Amino acid sequence: MTASLGDTAERMAALPPDIPADAVIVTRNLQREYDMGGEVVHALAGVDLVIRKNEFVAIMGPSGSGKSTLMNLIGCLDSPSGGEYWLNGHRVSELGDDELARIRNKEIGFVFQTFNLLPRATALHNVELPLVYAGLGSKERRTLAMEALTRVGLGDRVQHRPNELSGGQRQRVAIARALVNRPSILLADEPTGNLDSATSEEIMALFEALYQDGQTIVLVTHEPDIAAHARRQIHLLDGRVERDFATEGRK
Repeated sequence: MTASLGDTAERMAALPPDIPADAVIVTRNLQREYDMGGEVVHALAGVDLVIRKNEFVAIMGPSGSGKSTLMNLIGCLDSPSGGEYWLNGHRVSELGDDELARIRNKEIGFVFQTFNLLPRATALHNVELPLVYAGLGSKERRTLAMEALTRVGLGDRVQHRPNELSGGQRQRVAIARALVNRPSILLADEPTGNLDSATSEEIMALFEALYQDGQTIVLVTHEPDIAAHARRQIHLLDGRVERDFATEGRK
């Protein structure tokens, strides 16, 4: 095991001294540049963030503000051009692709707009998939997948395939899959983008319940009504944090 994947207490002790002990996400002057045909585009121009354990945060901003780039960096799907990023004590801004993948699979549960379910697999098998990649045995995989599906209210739909489920139920399966590894962070990218307003409210009520149960949630959205469910909103503009403020969440 590398030092980057070592003991949690040791990792947290290595954080900058002004960072709270319960910080899950820390960025310092985080930057991402792209070369677009010889022109350098500054997608992120220096972002400083601290997100603590059991926060419910919405990241907002207009098209081109940098929110998708920030999500990709937070989710260890991309590497920064400059600055530093710590995820649950791992200094991921300095890691190679293999270590990034290991930490991504261990620390982050992803929920996407498009569900990304295997069409011929049951809900149970879809949720089991991350555990297959993690090398768990079939009995343990089944137990954990059942627990995750029950947690999202689908304990009676475990043998249904995606085409036998509503859009909201499919997103619940995707959320269960994201939770099954018990990640440090649930990272949701426009999770209600393909749902009607009533179903969107049901999914956000589920996120609220998960937050109340102690799950750290980072939600990327362009919809103010969806962001209003979070307890904190971070608004980006031109690759920088324009506003960062606490909210009360939806009642």
